[in-house]
Amino acid sequence: MEAALYDTLILSDVHLGAEVSRARAAARMLREHSFRRLILLGDIFADLNFGRLKKEHWRFLGAIRKLSNPKRRVEVVWVEGNHDLGLTNVMSHLVGVKVYQDYAWNYAGLHHVAIHGHQFDGFAVNSVSLSKLGTWFYLLLQKLDLRGNPLSRLIDRLNTRWLRMSPKVAAGALSYARLHGADRIFCGHTHDAMHLEQDGIHYYNSGGWIDARLTYITVGEDGVQIHEYKESAEDRAEEEPTGLHSEADHDSALFEDTEYEEVGR
Repeated sequence: MEAALYDTLILSDVHLGAEVSRARAAARMLREHSFRRLILLGDIFADLNFGRLKKEHWRFLGAIRKLSNPKRRVEVVWVEGNHDLGLTNVMSHLVGVKVYQDYAWNYAGLHHVAIHGHQFDGFAVNSVSLSKLGTWFYLLLQKLDLRGNPLSRLIDRLNTRWLRMSPKVAAGALSYARLHGADRIFCGHTHDAMHLEQDGIHYYNSGGWIDARLTYITVGEDGVQIHEYKESAEDRAEEEPTGLHSEADHDSALFEDTEYEEVGR
């Protein structure tokens, strides 16, 4: 059976550079779908240190670069997250996509808005230095963690609940949608996939790609759907140790990796 052609596919919070990033699974998921538009809804990177990127992370970026090739007729949109701050110019050059603070489009007579969501939690916006310190500690913990990173994932879940980010982001997003005349609004940031409706406005969160539950969103003829991706044994295969790659390795992953030639077709 031929795969459905979606108007838009949305994923967020891949956190490239983090030990718990499921970049390999994210790239495979993209290859399995057809879509006219891809929205990378923020926090695609864990931080600005490219030295943490593994081969699988560079391959994910390579898949994005190939998707952005005009010949594929796929619009690729990068919405900046709090972990992506400062990468706008780099990403535009590296993978050939435009970076936005928020992005709006119309489909099926409805107005849609995508924004990462850190703008609504208060902590990420008003405590930048603490946020950077937390990121450094979280990445360090992943280095020292047990196989499968159970402590890192537990802290991520507790952090989300402690900051009450899911309800705060949802409330802020719904207010933002109302102010901007949006029928549907999409966020990431909380790593908690969900759907809420209030006064006819629909809020969706795309979840993340660092925990056991890997989620993404599609918008198409059947409406908006939150999907859960199940990792295969190949996706869970042991990745190579984190470390610096040569410039030649990076170029190979970005421009010559034929494994992803069919992504988005």
